[in-house]
Amino acid sequence: MRPPDAGDNSRPLGEAEAEDLLRCICFKTGPPRTVGVELEWLVHEKHDPRRRVPDDRLTAAHESTRALPLTSAVTVEPGGQLELSSAPAASLMECVDAVSADLRAVRSLLDRDGLTLAGIGIDPWQPARRLLQDPRYEAMEAYLDRTSPCGRIMMCSSASIQVCLDAGEEEPGPLGHGRRWQLAHLLGAVLTAAFANSPTLEGRATGWRSTRQAIWAQLDPVRPIAPPLDREPRAAWTGHVLDAPVMVVRSADGPWERPQGLTFRRWIRSGAPRPPTRADLDYHLTTLFPPVRPRGHLELRMIDAQPGADGWQVPLAVTAALFDDPEAAERVYRTVKPLAERAGSRPAPRNPLWLDAARHGLSDPELHAAAVACFDAALEALPRAGASRGVSEAVAAFHERHVLPGRCPADDLAPPARGTSRGKEPRP
Repeated sequence: MRPPDAGDNSRPLGEAEAEDLLRCICFKTGPPRTVGVELEWLVHEKHDPRRRVPDDRLTAAHESTRALPLTSAVTVEPGGQLELSSAPAASLMECVDAVSADLRAVRSLLDRDGLTLAGIGIDPWQPARRLLQDPRYEAMEAYLDRTSPCGRIMMCSSASIQVCLDAGEEEPGPLGHGRRWQLAHLLGAVLTAAFANSPTLEGRATGWRSTRQAIWAQLDPVRPIAPPLDREPRAAWTGHVLDAPVMVVRSADGPWERPQGLTFRRWIRSGAPRPPTRADLDYHLTTLFPPVRPRGHLELRMIDAQPGADGWQVPLAVTAALFDDPEAAERVYRTVKPLAERAGSRPAPRNPLWLDAARHGLSDPELHAAAVACFDAALEALPRAGASRGVSEAVAAFHERHVLPGRCPADDLAPPARGTSRGKEPRP
């Protein structure tokens, strides 16, 4: 999501107004009706994926892709990853069909230039390099470098599948926004484990099934974490946003300032180095990267990019079915609710539940049992959601190949090299 123009909404913003805005714009409630997906892809040489694609060739491919008549929005991530973001669709199959058509066009275009889209959570061979020279990414890189090199890897070498679902109904119940918020943070660990697909970094096995998720958890002390789940969602998210550090103070006619320790709330109260505006609040929201981000709808951000031309359809179909089918939603909530005890008081993705999901995938017995139950519920719900035979069969095949035997896509890749220390945080 790109930041708004700094000249928009330039009136100074008060603290009460900021709180009201966050409560209104981040959870827009109503019966779940739409679904969307954002697909990030690494771009590799078709015949030698270990060879770095030259920058000029990659840039030319981006420009050609943007010129295609697609229904999805096309953006480029800092390291040159391509992202296709669907329009909100009225059904699962409307989303699948539209994005599938767009991907066929993109793949055909890239194939003519000897390039291909690679569905892997972290580039397994190339070190992180930033292709885009943009003030936003320069500021982000400098900010995250204060903590560790993980920010650069996240920006330039990672690829994910982000499933977008309506926030849910105002009233309590299986489709209520409060229940869906809780479900997203418990089921999210199961989705992380089931679809983990990034065991290698710069040619070395890391000992994690989802190195991408492990790196994400290390970005900095605040930006990648969820707000407290024991509070009402709107209040928890509002407090989290206002008390998060400001990454950058933009300027239209001078260098961007990079304050240290300035939260958005303190910025409002102090008015220095200049009073913040609505546009600054909108921008600040784009610099927070929790596993579930409320943007009016819920954006689930924990799923690694998947292998194969249509591998992305499986996590999209499973997630949509488990959230939007009332029977499946109730059944799965009862399945994952006991996982809250294992998560404990620490926020996702830094609590034991999420870290074990990223480290062990479905070799973890409790996560394996939960995934089997969740996929069973999804397979029963997909016909009710109008899923095509092809989509249902793809989910069933993934269930048979991976979920039932306790495997994830990372287990299909090269095994860890000797000497890899399992349980250690991946170090670039």
